[in-house]
Amino acid sequence: MKMKTACLTFVTAVLLVSCDKKETAITANTDVAAQTQSAALTAVFAASPVGEPKAIHRIRATAKPGDEITVSGRIMGNANPFVDSRAAFILGDPEVLTACNERPGDNCDTPWDNCCDSPEDKKRGTATLQIVDANGRVLKEPLEGVAGIKKLANLTVTGIVAEGSSRDLLIINAKAIQSTP
Repeated sequence: MKMKTACLTFVTAVLLVSCDKKETAITANTDVAAQTQSAALTAVFAASPVGEPKAIHRIRATAKPGDEITVSGRIMGNANPFVDSRAAFILGDPEVLTACNERPGDNCDTPWDNCCDSPEDKKRGTATLQIVDANGRVLKEPLEGVAGIKKLANLTVTGIVAEGSSRDLLIINAKAIQSTP
């Protein structure tokens, strides 16, 4: 009996130590990720949006490349709204698009994909947000999880309408991003 108790105590101690080491490793990795963010990315999340935010579908009709705009929306509009390994994502207009989890009886696993909305509404109700460097290139840094942003997060963004934007494709170079309730 003493041998079983000793073995059980040893196994428990090993598990507790290994869990503690795993937690330390996870914390260390999170700290490294936070330290490796570029100054350009950090600056966008440190800045505050300016002006009264407008809905994407309202701004789309008049926005021209070079205009400074402030929009509000939710990260949605596609099954993968974050661009892999790039500082870019899709912002959806909740006045036009409805996340699946807001539809009664819809148990969709990916409510941010707006699979029940029409392609026309998705086009009208989305904008591509990106964070660019001084040369106008999209940062090679993932955004999901930065400053707590995630799928279906509500955001207010101030930025400049990018070259190449049109009524059919609104691209915004973000200067300030803030989570909103």
